[in-house]
Parts: sequence; structure tokens; C-alpha cells
Amino acid sequence: MVATPPPHVITWQKLPDDFPLPNGPVDSIAQPAIAAALTESLRIANRLPAHGFTCTNYGICATLNGKMVVKAPDWAYVSRITVPREEINRSYTPQLQGDIPAIVLEFLSETEGTEYSIKSTYPPGKFFFYGQILQVPNYGIFDPKTGSLELYRPENPGSPYQLQSPDRQGRFWIPELELFLGPWQGEWENLQGHWLRWWDAAENLLLWGPEQVALEQRRAEQERERAERLLAQLRAAGLEPED
Repeated sequence: MVATPPPHVITWQKLPDDFPLPNGPVDSIAQPAIAAALTESLRIANRLPAHGFTCTNYGICATLNGKMVVKAPDWAYVSRITVPREEINRSYTPQLQGDIPAIVLEFLSETEGTEYSIKSTYPPGKFFFYGQILQVPNYGIFDPKTGSLELYRPENPGSPYQLQSPDRQGRFWIPELELFLGPWQGEWENLQGHWLRWWDAAENLLLWGPEQVALEQRRAEQERERAERLLAQLRAAGLEPED
């Protein structure tokens, strides 16, 4: 006789005030910077709705067979919350407080293999928790050292994750955000390295703050030069425009 594993009973409850949260240190200064940069470009491009939020190393909860499970992904995006923002304190419980995260990202750490753990017994591994318990539609694993990005999606809701193939630019289409996500190498806030960035459907890069400022400065300079050329043409024609 083959033993049948017990079913997973999933419920959604608020995290008890005395529940100990994951509090491991990050492996490098780059990890929180990568997360902050992802959120910044969404906000600048008006791609972060007022009723949504992003979180970094913030507890996301589910109750599995009567036991609370909390994972704190390196970055996650939730498109809609259904409670006042101040009620999301210490942790976030999908279904109870809003939508399932549209995407969860983990940055490869020194603790090898934890991002790929399919352990289904308590406490479940990250890969199993995000895919089978939360049923997050997009799970990304990014290596800041090499710039490698893997994206996993289920073929159907609730089915196991399948590794996706990137496009020719190494990017992945995230339909829930209507954006491409992909690796990019360069500098942000005086840090050189590999980053994750967003592109819209027309493959326009979503800019960071300094890039947006530089773009606006270039546009202002081009407008000033255009006005000066027009003024010179008018004067050459014997016309003196009014101030």
C-alpha cells in the first residue's frame, strides 16, 4: 500500500503579535539596493497604484494545516490591498488583506539552495510555499553576482512552476504588470553591478530618478536650443520678436 500524503489545508489569518518574524541579515549591500531600484522606477512611471504596494524582506503569511508560515521575500509586488495601509503591520496576509502577490523575487544568497527548496513538510521551502501555497503567478530568482535571472510560472493556476524562456534581450514578460523584467548592468546610487529593471510593452526602459532628471534636463536644453535657432532665423529675416 502506498501512503497518501495528507492534504494541505490553507487558511488566511493575521499574524499573531508575538509570532517571531524572520530576521536574517542580508548578504550584501546590493540586495536592498536592487529592491529599492525596482520600486523606484515603478513609482516614477506611475506603475505603482495607490491601492498597491511593494515590500522588501517583509513577512508574507499563510496558515498551513493550522500552523502559521511566514516567508520574507527579497522583493514582492501586490497590485491591490483591501484594508487600510496602516493595518498591514509587521506582515501581509493575502486573501485576508488583499491580493496574492503578482510577483515575488528572491536574490541568491550565501545559504545555497533555499530559493529552490520544494520541501512540502512544515516549514515548507520557498519554492513550494510561493508556488503551491500562495500560488504566486511569477517567481523570480536573481543572482546579483552574475546577473542571471530565472523566472518561474505555472502552466495553469495551482500547477507546479515551470522555468520560462527569456526573449532575445534576456527579458521576461510579466502579464500581471504589463511590463518586461530583465537584468541590466551599470550604476545606481554609486553602486556598480547587476540590477533588475523594467521595460514597457514598447520596450522603453522605466527610468530611475537620476535618469529621469537627466532626461528632463536634456529636453529643456534641446528646447532652449530650438528657441535660440528660431530667434536667430527671425532676426536674419529682419524681424524682432517681442519679449
